[in-house]
Amino acid sequence: MIPMTLAEVAAATGGTLAGVGGDGATRVVVDGPVVTDSREAGPGGLYVARVGEHADGHDFAASAVAAGCVAALTSRPLDGLPCVVVNDTQEGFARLTRAVVDALPDLAVVGITGSSGKTSTKDLLGSVLATAGPTVAPVGSYNSEVGVPLTVCRVTPDTRFLVVEMGARGIGHIAYLASMAPPRIGVVLNVGTAHVGEFGSREAIARAKSELPAAVPESGVAVLNADDPAVRAMAAVTAARVVLVGEAEDAQVRATDVVLDRQGRPSFTMTTPVGAVPVTLGLVGRHHVGNALATAAVALELGLELPAVAAALAEARPVSRWRMEVTERADGVTLVNDAYNANPDSMRAALSALERMGEGRRTWAVLGTMLELGEESHALHAEVGAEVEARGVDELVVVGPAAAPIATGAGDGATHVRSVTDADAAEALLREELRRGDVVLFKSSRDAGLRLLGDRLATTPEEQQT
Repeated sequence: MIPMTLAEVAAATGGTLAGVGGDGATRVVVDGPVVTDSREAGPGGLYVARVGEHADGHDFAASAVAAGCVAALTSRPLDGLPCVVVNDTQEGFARLTRAVVDALPDLAVVGITGSSGKTSTKDLLGSVLATAGPTVAPVGSYNSEVGVPLTVCRVTPDTRFLVVEMGARGIGHIAYLASMAPPRIGVVLNVGTAHVGEFGSREAIARAKSELPAAVPESGVAVLNADDPAVRAMAAVTAARVVLVGEAEDAQVRATDVVLDRQGRPSFTMTTPVGAVPVTLGLVGRHHVGNALATAAVALELGLELPAVAAALAEARPVSRWRMEVTERADGVTLVNDAYNANPDSMRAALSALERMGEGRRTWAVLGTMLELGEESHALHAEVGAEVEARGVDELVVVGPAAAPIATGAGDGATHVRSVTDADAAEALLREELRRGDVVLFKSSRDAGLRLLGDRLATTPEEQQT
């Protein structure tokens, strides 16, 4: 984090100091990691004692201080520990986050949201911007009221670019995140059906996502997906200059002549206001074309040259785990582990990639439940099954009773459909039946556990014994 004395942290959070003697308020400096997990504490750090459903962070403050933290952000004084005491640790954390951003007026903050693709795009953008200057981007899927502050507090005085992933579980969530890290550039990728069970409708999801471009100032830029009508319409809610990206003819940053190689990696011509350039991605899946266009639009706005952007896009590789993670086993089986999260849109994208990668090979879709779909869950799972059939997948393994409608949706066509009770049963089936040349996709919401099944199957039994 940028160096701040305890007095400055107290002023930023609206807190008071406890357990800090003498001139400690002005002498002791926070310049290490800001953490909410005491196991990640380190020298010079600040520990934020959050109170959750299952644990009270105050119980671990002593461990964090013992590991090197100079103080804890708490909602009550703790005996023998230096504390910045606030009424509410989450609100105190949010205030600290905003103070960090405000202390770096030249920092370019880029916010990214969308129903799917946020994590892949922030990884891609982080990789591209890092070629031009010090960049901070979220770890994994840090996109919540906790993840955003943890990301922001990683900046240092020399950080030039800050990429912030913004998720939402309800109206007002993104506006809250944007108040902590006001974006100079806001990117909206798409509006789908992820979390529709919590929002109630796709229209409500669009309203929530529109809070990001609405937060971009008149001097900033809103990067909007021209191919998604709900996103395109967000031009009406922002005072910022709008840059449309996509394959639509009026997109300022546009992809044409999109082709996929045998590994499902896209190549295309990218046309921009400053010229056109061929782009070849090292990422698997056609859906990454839109992610790359959004990344390019941001990079160009932040001063990168077009040839450098194309070169950086070509060099980028997956950063976060379990997102179209491709493993080639020694026995010739290809595994595609995309099971960190799932919704109907990302399911279709993954199945499209499987279809291309599996041309001339036997294909397997190992699919689990998609969570948070509400009353539409049964129908949306059945639609995924129909997509499996339409894509010509050879083998469908449906894992867990909650995912059963996928099997129903696949019908009685050419796809061989089997349902198993859990990941262990799926593993036993696959260990028995996989053969050289097969391509296997694992896709489900995180809690279904298929990402871990994919990890277990990434090695053959023979490799495990060596």
